[in-house]
Amino acid sequence: MDSVNRFGPELILLAMAGIIVLADLAWPLAGAGAEKLRRGALAALALTGAAASILWSALLIAFDEQGTAFRGTISVDEFALFFNFLFAGIAAIVVLSSIDLLRGSRFAAEYHALVLASAAGMMLLAAAVDLIAIFVALELTGISLYILVAFLKDGRSSEAGLKYLLLGAISSAVTLYGMAYLFGIAGSTSLEEIGRVVSEADGDTRSALVLAAVFLAAGFGFKMAIVPFQMWVPDVYEGAPTPVTAYLSVGSKAAGFAVVMRVFLVALGDGFISSDWANVFAVLAAVSMSVGNVVALAQGNIKRMLGYSSIAQAGTFLIGLAAVAAADPQLLLGTSSVVFFLGTYAFTNLGAFIAIIAISNKIGSDEIADYAGVARRSPLLALGLTLCLLSLTGIPPTAGFIAKVYVFNAAVQANLVWLAIVGVLNSVVAAYYYLRVILNMYAAEPASEERIQPGYYLGLAMAISVVGLLFIGIFPGPLLEASEAAAGVFA
Repeated sequence: MDSVNRFGPELILLAMAGIIVLADLAWPLAGAGAEKLRRGALAALALTGAAASILWSALLIAFDEQGTAFRGTISVDEFALFFNFLFAGIAAIVVLSSIDLLRGSRFAAEYHALVLASAAGMMLLAAAVDLIAIFVALELTGISLYILVAFLKDGRSSEAGLKYLLLGAISSAVTLYGMAYLFGIAGSTSLEEIGRVVSEADGDTRSALVLAAVFLAAGFGFKMAIVPFQMWVPDVYEGAPTPVTAYLSVGSKAAGFAVVMRVFLVALGDGFISSDWANVFAVLAAVSMSVGNVVALAQGNIKRMLGYSSIAQAGTFLIGLAAVAAADPQLLLGTSSVVFFLGTYAFTNLGAFIAIIAISNKIGSDEIADYAGVARRSPLLALGLTLCLLSLTGIPPTAGFIAKVYVFNAAVQANLVWLAIVGVLNSVVAAYYYLRVILNMYAAEPASEERIQPGYYLGLAMAISVVGLLFIGIFPGPLLEASEAAAGVFA
């Protein structure tokens, strides 16, 4: 029963996903009014599931119920619980922002069920400490997201879903190769046992360990959307429904970084190989930031621009991972900086995409040029999007400023000053295309004087995101403490 209790936050999401599908099948009424009621009831069930998952995680902390589950394949510790809160919160905001998208859709139940199932998979990725459990969680997350990307079933959405499926299958195979090498070396699928074997390994196994690390970095690099594994991002971000794009940009990316921290810090962090993968991550960080920002400069579509921006942001996350290979104090600082950045990035990017949903639905375009004069047509939406873009740039008093300072400090403390400089220079480049959108909204003449009014649920989701990024920017203490507690698991 202890295992079931610790698995409760994920279990309740999966159970609610099943309840939503069954409730939709049993829905007895028909007609326009009944359809609206049905859509609201399904969204309410999904939000209830996310809230119940958050509550269960809080109770595990309150009653000190942390520990392992299912014979040590899952570890419910501060790190896993941090991501439980994060993923359940992200899922709730995505559900809120999707209510208008699902108007008239026959598949609202399946949509909400897939969001909850993928969130449960992401939680498992953060908690799994066994290679088999990691792979099962990876597939649960991936399959749900493949379907969500193709949800609209039009040409662009179907193409995006097919590309994501094919590249995701390849990345899963590559990840499995890396896991097979680790299992062959250690004779165990437990990350702790693999870490013990790696710490005692000699030069004879160096080649095999390096190959395993390369395969794992490549496979997980797809989830993290880092160069050179980012080729799916622009097309998938543009073709997917915008709430799903927002979900991918924060949820999938955070899950990728969570599992990478688990695998590389626990299994490959205590031995001569740690400096090898740290150097690889440092190079990938610099390349991802540079490629993402430079290509984003040329984008005219705001969803593609934010897609390339997310690649650059992933490079910034990698700075913290690259800093991990230094001494113990930097280990804690580097890891906690990544965890903190993921928390702030969730509010920032969700807010940006929610604003895009509200604006693009009204003007019928995702082109940046068509955002001209939006500030006159909807001052609050323009202000919200502006704050999110300023946070992505790293300008105070937003959460993004604190997050970037934290990550760059980790790099400096780990003697990676060159990487911190590359990060700062890339932030300057990013400011150009973020500020271009802001300038267009405020300085250009609008094509129409018609007001842009977001729906109630979109407005609520937007308000939560903007208030969150401002609160963290002004009062970062609570999230910093939670990030340090989560990172302390690896100290």
